[in-house]
Amino acid sequence: MDLIVLAESPAPQFSKKLSKKYGPVFSIQMGCQKMVVLSGYESVKEALVNQADAFAERPKVPVLEEISKGYGVIFSHGNNWKVMRRFTLTTLRDFGMGKRATEDRIVEESGFLIEDIESRKEKPSEIATIMNAAVANIIVSILFGERFDYKNPTFLKLLSLMSENIRLVKSPSVTLFNMFPALGFLPGNHKTVFNNLEELYSFTQQTFIEHLKQLDPNDQRSFIDAFLIRQQEEKSNPNSHFKNENLQSLGSNLFTAGMETTSPTLCWGLLLMLKYPAIQKKVHEEIERVIGSAQLHYEHRTQMPYTDAVIHEIQRFANILPMSLPHETTEDVRLNGHVIPKVSFF
Repeated sequence: MDLIVLAESPAPQFSKKLSKKYGPVFSIQMGCQKMVVLSGYESVKEALVNQADAFAERPKVPVLEEISKGYGVIFSHGNNWKVMRRFTLTTLRDFGMGKRATEDRIVEESGFLIEDIESRKEKPSEIATIMNAAVANIIVSILFGERFDYKNPTFLKLLSLMSENIRLVKSPSVTLFNMFPALGFLPGNHKTVFNNLEELYSFTQQTFIEHLKQLDPNDQRSFIDAFLIRQQEEKSNPNSHFKNENLQSLGSNLFTAGMETTSPTLCWGLLLMLKYPAIQKKVHEEIERVIGSAQLHYEHRTQMPYTDAVIHEIQRFANILPMSLPHETTEDVRLNGHVIPKVSFF
């Protein structure tokens, strides 16, 4: 039996109802797995902030294990997770994450996004696809050192595969597979997820080969270049974690993390602006007053308190990630008067 800790925000209705009856820390049985659910800000903060080390491990969820094979950073374990996390954070910072360089990429991409929307001449369009493309291009520019045109068939295929996998991982048949992995031989969405992933990995493998042909240690153009150079530096180390499988999973992790968070937030923002035109008007007036026809930059935030408040309210209302990624305890831990044992397998 696996003991998995699910940390949730205060909003999800099912946990809200159960927490009223059983308190902010309670357990549920999901097939062969027993899960501890943390509901509410105080409980989640106590576990994931105050006792972060004790809740740092990831459980071995069947579909996620099959997807990641223990590689990457989101669903990996132990030393591999530590090495890949450190490398990913350091490399992303080197390529401007959280700095002006990334803002410049976002500003540039927003120009392409606006141009694409205007080219549709007010015709009905699937805005989620356009937003996914814009957000993915920011990630692509860091991973590959280039961007794709929104109509590029290869790019659209990659986005379609990623979006389908994100949707299918939440489906009832995949949940059933997670609860009873012995039934994995039966047809279901889990097999579609694995097939899609193989297609994604085939593309990324070809990308690695192309980057290797032009690799220059003195001119690192992208995240992939940085990884491949580190891979060559450690090729004599049999215990090195810089393998192609880790690079494939890291690319998938970064795509998923961006598309599943930023894109839905932008879509919710557009939806709420349509629903509340009076608020939309006030936001527009503040933008016009502060920056006019100039390009919006992060430093304008302090001059636009109303717009800043609206963005925060959109994030609160949308609640795009009501349940955090599952965690697993690395040791026996006491939380809110309950003893949560170190994970064990039976």
